[in-house]
Amino acid sequence: MRIFDPHIHMSSRTTDDYERMYEAGVRAVVEPAFWLGQPRTSPDTFADYFDSLLGWEPYRASQFGIRHHCTIALNPKEANDPRCRGVLDLLPRYLAKDGVVAVGEVGYDSMTPEEDEVFAAQLALAIEADLPAMVHTPHRDKATGTRRSLDVVRESGLASERVLIDHLNELTVAMVKEAGCWMGFSVYPDTKMDEDRMVTILKEYGTERVLVNSAADWGRSDPLKTRKVGEAMLKAGFTAEDVDTVLWDNPVAFYGQSGRLDLAEADPAEFYAGNTIKRGG
Repeated sequence: MRIFDPHIHMSSRTTDDYERMYEAGVRAVVEPAFWLGQPRTSPDTFADYFDSLLGWEPYRASQFGIRHHCTIALNPKEANDPRCRGVLDLLPRYLAKDGVVAVGEVGYDSMTPEEDEVFAAQLALAIEADLPAMVHTPHRDKATGTRRSLDVVRESGLASERVLIDHLNELTVAMVKEAGCWMGFSVYPDTKMDEDRMVTILKEYGTERVLVNSAADWGRSDPLKTRKVGEAMLKAGFTAEDVDTVLWDNPVAFYGQSGRLDLAEADPAEFYAGNTIKRGG
């Protein structure tokens, strides 16, 4: 089973996770820029974070045979903090870099006017940079937030096939499928989706334009949930080809629209900027 996790926050995970992921079949990941848990206080802190997504983390992933890409954006939660608004001025520089395969995560947290403004501005940047966009739907009032997200996407002029609407569930999948966007599902130990619910959705809606991710971060999450979904699909009667479509072909097709996806076998460098993950010796 080959796996491409299209949404995972490896900066908050350990090298043990990378080892287990490789053993489970993970060969590529996309890490979206997101909220770190503690508020950032200036655009400079974002610049350092974006640099790590483009430098240190791909180096670290390569040590375990995994290709690392990222998406770059001002995330919805911090869009409400006026101290962070200057990040929008940084984005064109970062969106031009190799390894950036989409604008994201953009979208909604609390559906505020500030989030409306930043969401629309970043979709415009996606069009300017000729990149797809990853949209974060809110954890609260998800159906309303998803409908509102689709409206903003429609108004932006960004083609629906270049948009991934993520963190979907049974209440939101139909509207996203009808809109022609890609459908993303985050599978968690206790919240969001689980393996059995994911299989039920795949039986009803099919495998086309469906991406399954672990969205593993600093909270209770599991970077092997993609593998577990694949196993549940096989147990439910899906073919190995179906599993490959969901866990590999679909993320490759979506992020491949960036023209920057590099899935060659990871070639680990000895050092990054004079640093190494190795200790001792």
